[in-house]
Amino acid sequence: MDVFWSSVADFFTTLWNQIIVVFSTINIVDVLDIIAVAFIIYKGIQLVRETRAQQLLKGIVILLIIFLLAQWLDMVSLSWLLTKLFDYAIIAVVVIFQPEIRRALERMGRSNLSSFGLNQTPDERRQRMQECIDAVCKASQSMQDQKVGALMVFERGTPLGDIVNTGTVVDAAPTQPLICNVFYPKSPLHDGAMILRAGRVHAAGCILPLTPNTDLSRELGTRHRAAIGMSENSDAVVVVVSEETGNISIAVNGVLTRGFNGVTLRAQLESYLLAEEDEADRRRFLGRFKRGGKKHGA
Repeated sequence: MDVFWSSVADFFTTLWNQIIVVFSTINIVDVLDIIAVAFIIYKGIQLVRETRAQQLLKGIVILLIIFLLAQWLDMVSLSWLLTKLFDYAIIAVVVIFQPEIRRALERMGRSNLSSFGLNQTPDERRQRMQECIDAVCKASQSMQDQKVGALMVFERGTPLGDIVNTGTVVDAAPTQPLICNVFYPKSPLHDGAMILRAGRVHAAGCILPLTPNTDLSRELGTRHRAAIGMSENSDAVVVVVSEETGNISIAVNGVLTRGFNGVTLRAQLESYLLAEEDEADRRRFLGRFKRGGKKHGA
């Protein structure tokens, strides 16, 4: 038994000495190198999570796991096949993820300090969302009076990266004049949808999926069908202004509710978006509280 514990002690002593040797050779350049690689990997994962490419990435990871198992079990044929497949993997990834890579480079070109992960406080997030709701309600009331068609999508939990990719990224603070100008008939982006993300006008001129439901009223036009289709495929809150009647509607979870004005629209949007923001902040607080409790309990 003494021999066993002596061997264990020697193993950990050797391991500790090797760790010390490795860390003693690290300089500031190595640290910056690790941070840069970690940042690129993090941003890559964050970008993929916004699109359906996430499922494709999972498939690649599964293939990699199968390859490692085949190597470990000496499965010659399967190892050879996957080796040949991975020989062309880099080219395949560039071709398959071309839209995502292009969008990442575009983001880098127009990014500012706020886009590099500087978190907002709950009050700041709520204030930004409130300002966005105010701008949308005022613009909707104005467009209702002038019978200007509009389609605005509030992104919530479901990422809408694929939808954003069909339009033009704006990334601007929401204001009534900006929203109205986007949807005026002579605007180049007026036929598409506006995507509102984190209290900002993120994109415009986007194409939404139409609902396959054929039992809808004939009074509903393409914008309404697109709003319902978007709400069926995500948890987004979609605001529609009818070009024919000026009526304001909201689509949530595949259900279209009509007959809003500027006041009632504000109340409904606040119940959907601000209440959810408060709940998200509460979950973040409870998560930190539980982690802190575990640390003190330990």
